[in-house]
Amino acid sequence: MQIEQFVYTDASTSVAFSFVPQLLFVFGNRDMLEKSSIIAHLSEQFPEAIFSGCSTAGEIANVSVRDHTIIITGILFENTLVKSAKIALNEIQFSSVEAGRQLVEQFPKEGLRHIFVVSDGLKVNGTDLVKGMTEGLDSEVTLTGGLAGDGSHFQKTVIVEPDGTVTTESVAAVGFYGESLSIGFGSRGGWDSFGLDRRVTRSKENILFEIDGEPALDLYKSFLGDKAKDLPASGLLFPLSMRDSEDRAPVVRTILGINEMDKSLTFAGDIPEGSFVRLMKANNDRLITGAEEAAHAASEGLKNDPEFALLVSCVGRKLVLKQMVEEEVECVSEVLADPVITGFYSYGELAPFNRNSLCELHNQTMTITTFRES
Repeated sequence: MQIEQFVYTDASTSVAFSFVPQLLFVFGNRDMLEKSSIIAHLSEQFPEAIFSGCSTAGEIANVSVRDHTIIITGILFENTLVKSAKIALNEIQFSSVEAGRQLVEQFPKEGLRHIFVVSDGLKVNGTDLVKGMTEGLDSEVTLTGGLAGDGSHFQKTVIVEPDGTVTTESVAAVGFYGESLSIGFGSRGGWDSFGLDRRVTRSKENILFEIDGEPALDLYKSFLGDKAKDLPASGLLFPLSMRDSEDRAPVVRTILGINEMDKSLTFAGDIPEGSFVRLMKANNDRLITGAEEAAHAASEGLKNDPEFALLVSCVGRKLVLKQMVEEEVECVSEVLADPVITGFYSYGELAPFNRNSLCELHNQTMTITTFRES
């Protein structure tokens, strides 16, 4: 596996690969992705290469966390085949389940090992997207990915499609084929829940209307106090822990938007009626420990240290950790013995919680996918 990485800041930045990349990961600031000519230039230079990427709430380049850049990572595998798929949301009337179904139908099943997916971060229900994808995948095929970001603006996200086109309201995926590729993954949080369990009494998919019979937005604002005026951005600092049954581990849900008219909260994934939610808050040490635990999980089952790692962490973690944010990336690099690292801060992370569970949407986690060719 050959890997090279470049940090693009402006038109004067040099991006010169010493090999012809098979796969190009591109994560960057939304405005730069839309206005820069660098991706179009790369697609002309490497017409056979497959692109995978999106806009972010921060870019990861090895052990550094950056803003207002484009991180370009090229990979040439020795014995691994890569295929791609994409779906425009307007083709399926914005049904996230159907988007997932039609996306995986485009991949030949024979030899498929893993899929990495990037999705529009504001128009897609991450829970339904994963449901649609996993319905069409064999049980041994693993799935990870993330929802695109837009800083703390929540206005618009873009996807870098497989041919290098930068577009909005799209979902794109890369499939990895071949027995020589070892893949690991891990996803952990580190947030602390507090207060009482409260029952969701009215919701529809990812829109929460009532908690314990009270308007959800009013109740949530009462938790936030002075920070309520900064919603929805301040909601990143106080996610909800949600469990829809006694036998399932809680998942974290982050607010993507609010509606003052109907007093509702919109999340990146489902909040089923009858489920229980609790407010959560951050502890910096616990967040960094969570990233370290995710790295240990991502290295399990690998015979040797990974050559490459894809990190998808949540924008809420970045806002909480502030100047300490690079510490969570550094600890991941140390655990994984310094692989080449790329990734982004997201509006939602897609991964199994562990090797024996199905992929699902997470918020406020550090999610890691590791790769090594034998």
